[in-house]
Amino acid sequence: MSDSPSPSAPASPQSPTPRLLEGIRGPADVQALPADQLAQLAAEIREEIIQVTARNGGHVGPNLGVVELTLALHRTFDSATDRFVFDVAHQGYVHKLLTGRGGEFFRKLRQTGGTSGFLLRSESPHDAFGAGHAGTALSAALGMATARDLRGTSEHVVAVCGDAAFTCGVTLEALNNVVSSTRRLIVVLNDNEWSIAKNVGAIAKYLNRLSTNPTYNRIHNDLEKFFTSLPGGNDMHRVYLKWKRETKDFFVESSLFEKFGLRYLGPIDGHNLEELTKNLAFARECDGPVLLHVLTQKGRGLEAAMAHPEKFHGLGAFDPNTGESVKPAAGTPQNYQDIFGKALARFAKDDASIVGITGAMPSGTGLTYLATECPRQFFDVGIAEEHAVLFAAGLATQGIRPVVAIYSTFLQRAYDQIIHDVALQNLPVVFCMDRAGLSPNDGPTHHGLFDLSYLRCVPNATIMQPKDEDELVDLLHTGLELKAPAFIRYPRGAGRGVPIKSQPVFIPPGQAEVLREGSNLMVWALGPMVADALALADRLAREEGLSVGVVNARFVKPLDRTLLLSHGACIPLIVTMEDHVLSGGFGSAVLEALQDADCGVAVERIGWPDQFVDHGSSVSVLRAAYGLSAEAIYQRVLSRWRNVSTAAVDSST
Repeated sequence: MSDSPSPSAPASPQSPTPRLLEGIRGPADVQALPADQLAQLAAEIREEIIQVTARNGGHVGPNLGVVELTLALHRTFDSATDRFVFDVAHQGYVHKLLTGRGGEFFRKLRQTGGTSGFLLRSESPHDAFGAGHAGTALSAALGMATARDLRGTSEHVVAVCGDAAFTCGVTLEALNNVVSSTRRLIVVLNDNEWSIAKNVGAIAKYLNRLSTNPTYNRIHNDLEKFFTSLPGGNDMHRVYLKWKRETKDFFVESSLFEKFGLRYLGPIDGHNLEELTKNLAFARECDGPVLLHVLTQKGRGLEAAMAHPEKFHGLGAFDPNTGESVKPAAGTPQNYQDIFGKALARFAKDDASIVGITGAMPSGTGLTYLATECPRQFFDVGIAEEHAVLFAAGLATQGIRPVVAIYSTFLQRAYDQIIHDVALQNLPVVFCMDRAGLSPNDGPTHHGLFDLSYLRCVPNATIMQPKDEDELVDLLHTGLELKAPAFIRYPRGAGRGVPIKSQPVFIPPGQAEVLREGSNLMVWALGPMVADALALADRLAREEGLSVGVVNARFVKPLDRTLLLSHGACIPLIVTMEDHVLSGGFGSAVLEALQDADCGVAVERIGWPDQFVDHGSSVSVLRAAYGLSAEAIYQRVLSRWRNVSTAAVDSST
């Protein structure tokens, strides 16, 4: 006999079980949740992150790895009063979901009108510190803890640092100052063995030994329990810690962190909520600085992310079922980073003195081609930009031709080394600055909008930007031929589809390229703005009957002063266009050259305003928001031309 309902009495559909995540409006809801529901909440958080990043792109792996850790933090502390400082903050998605930024706001992650891909003080009071570069958390947290001590308040300060952060010099500088600055600080070392690429260097090897040595951890745990069990246990334990430091490891080896005065706890399973919460609660009650060594798995919950952690550190849209990236449309040109990487590998195969250096970003910069084809000529120094530049300087003194491939925004971190160690000694180091211009989804911490300004003032520097892929290869060849520091900037993403010549050509520094002659106005454009300048010239000719010339500047320093002054002598209006802030940029260089020559030609500068540009869905969306759409540029230039031509008529009468 069938148990099926009869056709006349259909079974009523069951309503779907409401998701726990939808009921989380803030940390209080997390703390109120029964412990036996936390695993379900963790699973829902992972699913939400996978679905949203599959559509929008983002830092998938880092966030999937810290779900339980972030839940434990919010179960143990109160982020409304306590301070969480996340290193880089690209693992802050879980924190956002638990602090009232879920729903549609999170589903527009990294898009216009949605939440940022990083933490922002302006976005939420639960974001104690904003960041986008690695290695900043420990110093910032130490500053907050010291401020708390000075005020006499009692809130807790927790720094969540990835293991790669300890390859940053600034983190080690902060570590050296912890015990001299505060008595209470909690440091969580999130150890997943990866930054963007696999961690490199002695610190990474040390952490691996520490996390895989059960004898070391058993001895320490047993000794701590013994001393704590004695009469006056807490005092006796402090005596033990002091004794251990002063005996210089003769009896029991100390961890590196204990040598700096931090109590070491771990390693701890970073996906065991009960163990995490217990250890965080213990650290909360300690009267000295504590470091919790937490072992997590990058990409946990998404098989493709666990299998390919470098790819899933941060990527564009992907298929959440297969992990395959959404393929670009057929015929999409290669990315600039790949054009650069292939060209450098080709040059290095012909010249063993050429080497490539990256700071933990071999794939992001295109240096994987060099690593594959010429592994002895490839160096990944980890997240250590200052060292990368100094290392290159040392190589250059010995006849090696180093090429430092680095994002424009990250090169800011090595500014003193650029001036003091490379430029002052006039060493032939080539800097290839990817992501010059906008990195739209990432926002202000990653936009490369300041490099021309911070490099133009540096003596001995040659600064250049190609208009297309073929010219990028020519400028790389040119930079390698120079006997002085050379800087090449180029944008994120696909090129223009221009074929690459079989043999590059040397372009004399300071030699601009006239693409179109004009008699009414000349547009001097740089890099990707050259294409915009040509389109602008076409429209002004078509709709206004103007004769508009276009110059591909190529070099910001040295500038082609001869050509510029010849235009200033006979053209009523010069327009400059750059994918960079106006303050101190390419347009400023043109103005200075004209002023120095006492040339009074009118100049209209097109570029980004003097403010930090927000994140957005695309370059075109952000350009429209900041007055740099094609239409806005056209109206600005046309208005300026009318003012200039009217003034010329008035002066002649």
